[in-house]
Amino acid sequence: MEYVYATLLLHAAGKEITEENIKAILEAAGVSPDEARIKALVAALEGVNIEEVIEKAAMPVAAPVAVAAAPAEAEEAPAEEEEEEEEEEASEEEALAGLGALFG
Repeated sequence: MEYVYATLLLHAAGKEITEENIKAILEAAGVSPDEARIKALVAALEGVNIEEVIEKAAMPVAAPVAVAAAPAEAEEAPAEEEEEEEEEEASEEEALAGLGALFG
């Protein structure tokens, strides 16, 4: 992960992402750099728009917000059911009261 962090740090600073720059950041952080991993990372990032990748990666963060709203809807459903039950009980009581008036 520290290799990716070094790359993101370079990107945020507006510096060129090169093997030398990544190696310098890792050494400054006290990490012993692996030349092969650095080369592979730099090669993999050729032609990649890092800003676009960051924007796309940030989109799933919004998904948990929608999921968090779902429990509120779930709480509303039982309240609606309770209101329906109360209305049914009230209509039954009214019907019984009406029958009582017939025999009254």
